Amino acid sequence: MISYTDTLDPTLKDTTQLVLKDVFKVFPGRQSLVDRLLRRTSPDYIAIAEINLEISANTFVSIIGPSGCGKSTLLNIIAGLTPPTSGVVMLNGTAIHHPGPDRGVVFQNYSLMPWMTVAENIRFAIETVYPKMSRDRQKQIVREYIDLVGLRGAEQKHPHELSGGMKQRVGIARALAINPQILLMDEPFGALDALTRGFLQDEIARIWEQQHKTAILITHSIEEALLLSDQIVMMSRGPAAQIVEVLDIPFPRPRKRESLDRYPAYHELKAELELHLSRETRAVEELRV
Repeated sequence: MISYTDTLDPTLKDTTQLVLKDVFKVFPGRQSLVDRLLRRTSPDYIAIAEINLEISANTFVSIIGPSGCGKSTLLNIIAGLTPPTSGVVMLNGTAIHHPGPDRGVVFQNYSLMPWMTVAENIRFAIETVYPKMSRDRQKQIVREYIDLVGLRGAEQKHPHELSGGMKQRVGIARALAINPQILLMDEPFGALDALTRGFLQDEIARIWEQQHKTAILITHSIEEALLLSDQIVMMSRGPAAQIVEVLDIPFPRPRKRESLDRYPAYHELKAELELHLSRETRAVEELRV
């Protein structure tokens, strides 16, 4: 891989890189016109409460939990897209207040510039983060990451000419091309069919094996989390969602999906995760009745 900024040594995997301490996120209650006229107040919504988490460098972490438990809110706080109401998030000892090039984000809805080609979408991200980098150097990096995600030959295509899986590969290449310390992924495969989703899971695993970035993945898929993760963070239902447990995944790497379930711990871990999601989801449905 072409190195153009300092990166973390994969041997530093035991070094704590990201710390979340006593993080809360509260959204103010919304008031309708009638509420304001009658001077009624709407209750605030506590999305996440008392989140404490430490993530080591070069670790792949998945976050799972029932719908509405604040997973995306937590990821947005780490990305710097929204501030915590209280608490602190620190990356390498420095508090996070804003988005930064040390964090690359891959969204579920691709978020590509529709008027730009594949190469232009990736180069735009590089140019934004490294405005003084020469154009030739930018193009060199674009070619490298297009090759990394298997899109050679599609460089001059626009997003409307790409399949969903290809769009997401552009999003992954764009996020990695700025050479972030942490890759943040918010259900990046959620809108894809099962076959494409499986293919991209394998691609993410391959890329991670090559680059060993710290990665945080939001997912609803237990199988996906077990395939990709070193650790799985289990969140409770909202409001005031919390971290219930952090599971260490003992499977050796590189992993193959077709043989993963042969490890004795696989079925035990899967059953524990299924029980957690079932219990929390059922509790949410009971509150709605």
